[in-house]
Amino acid sequence: MSTTPRIAIVGAGPGGLVCARVLQQHGVPVTVFERDTDPDSRSQGGSLDIHDDTGQVALRAAGLFEQFLALSRPEGQEWRMYDRHAALIRHDKADDGDLSRPEIDRGQLRALLLDSLAPGTVRWGRPVESVTPLPDGTARLHHQDGTAEEFDLVVGADGAWSRVRPALSAARPAYTGVTMVEALYDDVDHRHPGIARLVGRGTMSAKAGSRTIFLQRNSNGHVRAYASFRGPEDWHAGLDLADTEAVRARLLGLFEGWDESLLDILRNNEGGFVNRPQFVLPVPHTWQRVPGVTLLGDAAHLMPPAGVGANLALLDGAELAQAVVGHATVDEALHAYESVMLPRGADNAEFAQQMLATLLPETDSDDALFPDDLWPDATDADPDPAPAG
Repeated sequence: MSTTPRIAIVGAGPGGLVCARVLQQHGVPVTVFERDTDPDSRSQGGSLDIHDDTGQVALRAAGLFEQFLALSRPEGQEWRMYDRHAALIRHDKADDGDLSRPEIDRGQLRALLLDSLAPGTVRWGRPVESVTPLPDGTARLHHQDGTAEEFDLVVGADGAWSRVRPALSAARPAYTGVTMVEALYDDVDHRHPGIARLVGRGTMSAKAGSRTIFLQRNSNGHVRAYASFRGPEDWHAGLDLADTEAVRARLLGLFEGWDESLLDILRNNEGGFVNRPQFVLPVPHTWQRVPGVTLLGDAAHLMPPAGVGANLALLDGAELAQAVVGHATVDEALHAYESVMLPRGADNAEFAQQMLATLLPETDSDDALFPDDLWPDATDADPDPAPAG
C-alpha cells in the first residue's frame, strides 16, 4: 500500500490472532483489542482438528506450521461411534503419518499465536462497544469505557455476539433448537478408566435419534463430554444450572434407557455442567461492502459445530492479512477478501446445518444412526475394539 494503514482487530481468538501475525510478518502494524483481562482469564475450550486445506494453510502462511505440529496430536484423529446400547458402529483411525486433521487444544493454539506476536500487540481488558463507519472510508471504534479511536480498517473477529457486525449487517444469531451441555474429567486413564476406554485416543460419539453424547480427549489426560439434544432453549426452566446434582438428574432423565457405561459419563464428571445452546447466523449471511470494516470467523458465518468453524476463522484471518498486504488500498483488499470469504462461508454453513440436522434429527427413533455418507473414506469398525464398559 502507498501508506501504512491503521488496523484494529477486535477479538483475540484464533482468526484475529493469525490475521495479526501475518500482517506483522509483512511489516504492517496492528492492534488487537480483547475483552479478556489477560490470556489466562478463562478457559479456551476443548480440542480442535486443524484441517490441511484450511487451518493448516493459515498456519503455514503465518510461519507457524512446524511449531503447530510439535504441539499437535495426530493420534487424536481417531473416532469411535456407538449406539445408545454402547455397541460399536464404527472405529476410524488415521494411518501412520496422516497429518490431515491433527488435534490441538484451543489453549495451546492460542498461546502459540500470542507468543508469535510483537509485545503489546494485544490490549487486554479493552472491550469494544461498537464501530461507526465514517464518510472518508475509515471507521471509529468505540470502547466500552467511552473512549474512541479511528482506524483505516476495523476487523470484527469477536465471535457469535460480535459488536462489530452491526456496522455491516442487521443479522443476529438464532437458536438452532440444539443444546450441548459440557462436562469435564481429569486424569481419565487412572480416575475414569471406563471413559478412557470409550473415547480411545480421540473422539467418540454415541447417538440415538435426537440425542448424542460426545467425548473428546484433550491433552494431559483431560476429556470433555457434551450431552447434546434437541429442545427449547429454556430446557432447564425451573432448574438452577449451578445445582450440579439437579442438572445431572435432568440429563439422566433425557438419556433414560441408554447403556449404563454411557450414563456414567453424566454421573461422574468433575465439577459442574456448562450449558451451551447452539446459535447460527442466517445462510447465506452477506452484506454490501462497507469501507473500513469487515468480519471473519464466527462474526461473519456462525455455524453449528461441525469441525469447520475454527478452521475457517484461521483461513479468513490469514487471507484477509494477505489481501491487505497485496493490494494498493484497503477497499481493494476488502473486495478481494470478501468476494472469496462470503461464498465460502455460506457453503460451509449450509453443510454444517445439514450435518446438524443429520446427527440430531427431529426424531427420537433409534433408526436415525450415523449415515455412512458422512464418513465416505472411513474404515470399517475395528474387529477387536476396546471394551465399552
